[in-house]
Amino acid sequence: MNNYGITAEEFLTPVLLSLRVAFIALILSFVFGTMMAHFMTRKKFKGKIILETIIMLPIVLPPTVVGFILIVIFGNNGFAGNIVEWIFSQSIIFTWYAAVLASTVVSFPLMYQAAKTGFLSIDKDIEDAARVDGASNLQVFMKITMPLVSVPLMTGAILSFARALGEFGATLMIAGNIPGRTQTLPTAIYTALQSGNMELAWLWVITIVVISFIMLLFVRTKSVN
Repeated sequence: MNNYGITAEEFLTPVLLSLRVAFIALILSFVFGTMMAHFMTRKKFKGKIILETIIMLPIVLPPTVVGFILIVIFGNNGFAGNIVEWIFSQSIIFTWYAAVLASTVVSFPLMYQAAKTGFLSIDKDIEDAARVDGASNLQVFMKITMPLVSVPLMTGAILSFARALGEFGATLMIAGNIPGRTQTLPTAIYTALQSGNMELAWLWVITIVVISFIMLLFVRTKSVN
């Protein structure tokens, strides 16, 4: 125990949970965001603008609204919630999986937009030339397209991770603020501030600021280069 009466476990528990939640949310956002962006930049169909608007909504909606919608969909009375409970014999609400869900939803638009920007910047003639040489669509995507958009994808991934790490409102509503189970860094900071534990709050604030600063600095460095 240190001079402030703060144990290492007390400090590290929400930090490690936040990193785990943000990392899983990053993987989900990266995979599905990249796939959706590739699909949207290659296909034309009726209602495309409406679909893309829905995808980008979490960026402008208040986090509490996002959390409310997630509760309606994945709650005990929601269609998706009933399916999850039928498969896993438990509700996703007020578990750390719910925190992953909330973080994925709010970080997905950032990954999607970065990937879309990257795909739109590709010269289609390069991909067509590879197909003429006998490459399959999968080979073109893996060996031509993905390397060409590596920087935008990396930027989107870092921004998505940072957004997932800092998610508060939607997470608080759907996952709660249960110490040791669903309490992430933002909710832990809120609780510490409410209880007057400023030393612990400052430690967590400094931690998340340092992590976010390093990631954004990396993005800025890559964009300049």
